[in-house]
Amino acid sequence: MIRKSISKQAPTGLPSPVGAWIDRYRHDGGLRQYVVYLAFALILATFSILLHDDGFLSSSNLLNIGRQAAPIAVMAVGMAFALAAGEIDLSVGSVVALSSLVAAEMVGNYGFLAGALAALGAAALVGMVNGLISVKVRIPSFLVTLGMLGIISGIARNWNDLQSLPIRNDRFSGIFGAGGLGPVSSLLIWIVIVGALGHFALHHLRWGRHVLSTGADRDAANAVGINTARVKISALVVSATAAGFAGILLAGRLSIGRHDLGEDYLLTVIAAVVIGGTNLFGGRASILGAVTGALIMAMLNNGLILMGLEVADQLIARGVIIILAVALSMREAKEL
Repeated sequence: MIRKSISKQAPTGLPSPVGAWIDRYRHDGGLRQYVVYLAFALILATFSILLHDDGFLSSSNLLNIGRQAAPIAVMAVGMAFALAAGEIDLSVGSVVALSSLVAAEMVGNYGFLAGALAALGAAALVGMVNGLISVKVRIPSFLVTLGMLGIISGIARNWNDLQSLPIRNDRFSGIFGAGGLGPVSSLLIWIVIVGALGHFALHHLRWGRHVLSTGADRDAANAVGINTARVKISALVVSATAAGFAGILLAGRLSIGRHDLGEDYLLTVIAAVVIGGTNLFGGRASILGAVTGALIMAMLNNGLILMGLEVADQLIARGVIIILAVALSMREAKEL
């Protein structure tokens, strides 16, 4: 009798804590969740060896990489939530430009705080419109945000007849880009703050769990009482707001608002997020991975320039590396 009961309780021979760990490991993406960190280490080591004499590891160059990565990292955090919820936001590049112009306009008239809040408000409004149209009218977010990309780009271009708007506010520039805390750039500080807030929201707030549940299986999420429509709208608002904040950082660093800021960031941001372990089809996301992916993209850009590659060759090399990295990150982990 004792032998029979033992065999029924543990037919697989695996202790329950080990089995639970394996299930959680597979659910989180298995080996894929570590690919981005391995890629970061390999790329850093490769450039460090190849570009040792070109000052790749100098403090000034590493700081420059961090500065370049900051707006991409902030946008990647927001995009991770949109993708985790099963949506996508193609309008983020145009939102960057719009928010920089709003900030520049408002800072000159009402001060640095009003400028920052107005820029974030404008970005959040764009995200709200994206979400409402996508959810209420039942148009895929891919198409909605693609259309919004054109609309916002047109508004930005007409804002000041393609002319840049200068920002002459030292406090705004110091807080949002040009300043720092000792030797540490304010842009690096904002990467840490935004990344920490995103990680906390995803893993420690009920809303974050609802985002993942909605992206994994919307019908099942609805069945357990999650308002998936509200979750999807809020995820797109977060994505657009993050893009708006990236626009503020760029405006602070460059001390201008301009219609073309961020227009080339979209594919880089999506690549950073997917390389970081976020599922393109929803249900899984990694904020730390997205930030690391942004650092990888900035490091690639910096390293290829230092290698002296022509622009065309840089595009080819960057494209090949992105495809390989994304393919590795999305490959299904083997069964243990």
